[in-house]
Amino acid sequence: MNKKLRKLLIIIAATVPLLTFALMLWLASFVMTGKRQTLDEAMQWQSEHYDTSFYENLEKTNYTVESFDGYELHVQFLKNPTPTDKYILLSHGYTDNRMGSLKYVPMYLELGYNCIIYDLRGHGENEPTFTTYGIREGEDIYELVKDTRSRYSDISQLGLHGESLGAASTVTSMKYHPEVDFAVADCGFSDIDNVLRGAYKKYHVPVFLVDLADIGARIRYGYALKSMRPIDSLDDNEVPILFIHGAEDSFILPKNSEDMAARTKGRSEVHFITGAGHAISILTDAESYKTYVKDFLGSL
Repeated sequence: MNKKLRKLLIIIAATVPLLTFALMLWLASFVMTGKRQTLDEAMQWQSEHYDTSFYENLEKTNYTVESFDGYELHVQFLKNPTPTDKYILLSHGYTDNRMGSLKYVPMYLELGYNCIIYDLRGHGENEPTFTTYGIREGEDIYELVKDTRSRYSDISQLGLHGESLGAASTVTSMKYHPEVDFAVADCGFSDIDNVLRGAYKKYHVPVFLVDLADIGARIRYGYALKSMRPIDSLDDNEVPILFIHGAEDSFILPKNSEDMAARTKGRSEVHFITGAGHAISILTDAESYKTYVKDFLGSL
């Protein structure tokens, strides 16, 4: 073997591991720190897809809640114009912010609830940080429930509602046994691994990159993607959960909700909205959506 070839092989042998390591870290960052919307951007999207004029007339209170690790969450209380002692805490999806929860507010106002919306960690007005797909976010919800219970002394009923990442975080919070009466989980995932692998296949990206991202996440952030499994929080859960999913959701498949509904120890229902893609079920068929929620709440 000549000297030039030997030198080239040495360079390749040294470079490939470094490039692989850099790729793992980049993949982890891509998966866990996607570009977030500003409040204005999120509100613009909402206003383009439904009438948000109701929001301007609501009495609002802004505050922050310190979570389990000292992280501050920005929260907004939306008071029902009709006095009520029922409350609902709404969690938005990935890269969105509390404005993304507004699409559900008219329904809950009509059903007689005060609404609490907030920015998930790393989103909205909160300090930038990475997403753990339910691990830290579920514990945040537990802390928000405790704060809500102490902040509002008149509560007769308190529920949770989550969309996508918010639904997964809501489900994950069940491992802490939050003092809530019910939960609604819209298009949540049972585990993030199946979502990533499905997305990579759909866009013809090598699926083994998910495994590299998992290693990178462990190294860079201290959390394994494979441990981000909301479904594992349901084995001893007794909070009634209503699962709703768009029947045409090709991003987070409806089977995720079916699997979680079957896994929970307590009561569950699962309903699919015909024609709805990801996170737009209430915009696709508002009447069916409201009926499912109203009937579920009425049966508690």
